[in-house]
Amino acid sequence: MASMTVAAAPPDGGGSDAEQALRKDRKRWTGWLFIIPFLLVFAAFLVAPLVYSIYLSLFQDKLIGGTSFVGFDNYKAVFTDPKFWSALKRVAIFLVVQVPIMTVLALVAALGIDSGRLKGSGLYRILLFLPYAVPGVVATLIWGFMYGDKFGLTASINNLLGTHLAPLVSSWILVSIGNIVTWEFMGYNMLIFYSSLKVIPTELYEAAEVDGAGAMSIVRYIKIPALRGSIVISIIFSIIGSFQLFNEPNLLQPLAPNAITTNFTPNLYAYNLSFAGQQINYAATVAIVMGVVTAVIAYVVQLRGSRKETMR
Repeated sequence: MASMTVAAAPPDGGGSDAEQALRKDRKRWTGWLFIIPFLLVFAAFLVAPLVYSIYLSLFQDKLIGGTSFVGFDNYKAVFTDPKFWSALKRVAIFLVVQVPIMTVLALVAALGIDSGRLKGSGLYRILLFLPYAVPGVVATLIWGFMYGDKFGLTASINNLLGTHLAPLVSSWILVSIGNIVTWEFMGYNMLIFYSSLKVIPTELYEAAEVDGAGAMSIVRYIKIPALRGSIVISIIFSIIGSFQLFNEPNLLQPLAPNAITTNFTPNLYAYNLSFAGQQINYAATVAIVMGVVTAVIAYVVQLRGSRKETMR
């Protein structure tokens, strides 16, 4: 009987070493093909403008001699500019007051909807999130009309009750803007918290109920700790938004010219320097300084939140 030889089966992922290396190279380039479109957009709309802004901040347009290189002179001028510090102080006060209020309101709303004790919780969720769907410009115009003490809702209330409410005066303008921002973004933060609550395992609730834990104990020892990461993210977004405050004061400025100055916020200051004052180089410097300040504070908040998360 003739003997038969059986060829050895090639190993898994057969082929020579050269063929395997070629497959790995193809996989590597396939991954790059997916991310190249993002990298192009990222470079064109973030990296390039940032590099150009840094370049502009190193120059100064002088009456004699034209544009000349001044190094860090613009940065020295920013740190000694009282208008810049006034604007920075104003948004810092806005952040310290408005962000905690908005975060607490969003947290209470999320916990209330998640409790299951509200009838029609889906409707409440939609109603609270709806203001975020309204464009910021439209929302500011709506509230600006309501704030008007000569033609809007405030004027009607004053005529009806004989009061003298004036939300757009200097002493109340920051509170009025904070109310608009809270109305716009509370629902957005509520949705972040609510989404985090929905992924908590139900076994934790069942175990807590078996141990005799009440509703407030469950909130304190299960829900709040589970929301720590979401709260940190929400606060970071709110910090960035506070330092970038622009739309609301810019749109309300015609209604309150005495209360909202050209340097009401750093972004508004940079905008007016660039488009009204033709000081493009100095405006770029203000924008870069604010970007660094925002990034540092957001990073510190994230670092503290991460430490608490790891210590838990």
